[in-house]
Amino acid sequence: MCGIVAYIGPREAYPIILKGLKRLEYRGYDSSGVALLDNDLRVYKKKGKVAELEDSLVGKDLHAHAGMGHTRWATHGEPNDRNAHPHSSSSGRLAMIHNGIIENYAQLKNELIRKGYKFVSDTDTEVLLNFIEDIQKNNNCGLEEAVRIALKRVVGAYVIILLDKESPDTIIAARKGSPLVIGIGKGEHFLASDASPIIEYTKEVVYVNDYELAILKADELILKNLGNEKLTPYVQSLDLELAAIEKGGYDHFMLKEIFEQPDTIFDCLRGRLDVTKGTITMAGIQQNIERLTKANRIIMVACGTSWHAGLVAEYIFEELCRIPVEVEYASEFRYRNPVIHPGDVIIAISQSGETADTIVAIEKAKENGAFILGVVNVVGSSIARISNAGAYTHAGPEIGVASTKAFTAQLTVLTMIALKVAKEKGTIDNTRYMQLLGELHSMPEKVKEVLKLSKPIEKLAARYKDAADALYLGRGYNFPVALEGALKLKEISYIHAEGYPAAEMKHGPIALVDEHLPVVFVATKDSYHEKIVSNIQEIKARKGKVIAVITQGDEIIEKMADDYIAIPESDELVAPILSAIPMQLLAYYIGVAKGYDVDKPRNLAKSVTVE
Repeated sequence: MCGIVAYIGPREAYPIILKGLKRLEYRGYDSSGVALLDNDLRVYKKKGKVAELEDSLVGKDLHAHAGMGHTRWATHGEPNDRNAHPHSSSSGRLAMIHNGIIENYAQLKNELIRKGYKFVSDTDTEVLLNFIEDIQKNNNCGLEEAVRIALKRVVGAYVIILLDKESPDTIIAARKGSPLVIGIGKGEHFLASDASPIIEYTKEVVYVNDYELAILKADELILKNLGNEKLTPYVQSLDLELAAIEKGGYDHFMLKEIFEQPDTIFDCLRGRLDVTKGTITMAGIQQNIERLTKANRIIMVACGTSWHAGLVAEYIFEELCRIPVEVEYASEFRYRNPVIHPGDVIIAISQSGETADTIVAIEKAKENGAFILGVVNVVGSSIARISNAGAYTHAGPEIGVASTKAFTAQLTVLTMIALKVAKEKGTIDNTRYMQLLGELHSMPEKVKEVLKLSKPIEKLAARYKDAADALYLGRGYNFPVALEGALKLKEISYIHAEGYPAAEMKHGPIALVDEHLPVVFVATKDSYHEKIVSNIQEIKARKGKVIAVITQGDEIIEKMADDYIAIPESDELVAPILSAIPMQLLAYYIGVAKGYDVDKPRNLAKSVTVE
């Protein structure tokens, strides 16, 4: 949610900020803006994407050595120029950008209105900014102290960055709940929501923790807590290359990331799975193996695509490890007052590692004595730091808003964890264990085979792009893939789609079937094959259009389906890694055929850092 970037140092700030906003635009693109501080504080902002802001600034005075920018995913106030960030304080002395939500903004706003403050936007951000300025005036204190006092009153999540035109050599930032990383250069500092705007200039970074305040000058970084105690910044080196956040010749980031999956899955497996020795090496799992093997139950908490990965993993863990598994929407789990016991293991699944609902859910579970295992993609993210242990997916930066390679990487890592626990627990025999190791080992090559189907899938997409609705059906391990396929189509093409267990079709959704409805079956060969053949016959009897993802050589469904996509044969336990990819390609090509920006689908943002 929302992308923020800032710079202070000897270079011109605007080009750095503009390039950073373009790299962060996947976090929100309702509006954007910049604030530049030199002899004066200038704020420019515009509804729409960053390119529209850039066009509007041609000929403007953009000279400055300190500045900040923001690209917005709207929460408070509709997307327009006046609600865009940065916001200016009533006096015009301060400017601020914000990622997050201030939950008690209405109370603060009423207090300020009674004092005579007037507001020009509908945002909670302008309220917080004027609250800070009011404290600064009434307490006759500096901006740093005013921010500290204000944040003790604030309820909600935030990253804020402030500029004060009376202190042009200083940037002040603070964090709670939303991500903030500081890049350390030679006599300069960079700030951003994630590392993508920073890696071009430095690989030395500091991840700011909750309730921390950063005071930055070109050649100085001071980190404090809200109690005004100085902290020692923990400097880390980024393991990230600039090429990873560029399109690399593809039309869209989403397509690039779909085609990266043979490499990302290989990177998940590399150094971990040794099929020759029959071993899985995962330090975070091995060091806590007793907690996992003796778990009373496993609860997986996640949102969106990560939730679907959790559903697949539920089947895998229960099959291999014989441990009861529950899969929870983090947004519901955290409000439900769930029963958590010290013997429970919570697996938190998140691409960004910053999903607000998931963070709050695992914090509450941790307070109740549960063991937290994080499965995240972004190194140094909040979930990675909160968890007792975990495993990175090593998928690399995912810029496209609709998750693709992160999903298959999550499935790969979760399968390895389940195999390791099952082997240690003795709930899997060695023959089956070695077979599944071999299946995982073969995944990168099999994914390459699936990707060769991109052109036929593109032609298939052209035939179905004008559908008003779609139904996605699967059984067993493929049921969550059906859910994921429906989600991808909704996200990218804006076609209404629903995912269901194929057996549940008769309990309602079959009423929707007519000659115009495409029904996508995830129907690879598995223990449910005969049953799903029956489900396809039920759709055909009602003149529905059947698109089937099948196993190569499946002549039965091939003859029944109107269209089919045949993927390499694999064990049903790992088949979702392969069957998900045609779902991704179909959604992508339908979105492109309809003329949509598939990297930035409307109303969505990549990293949901508000609850």
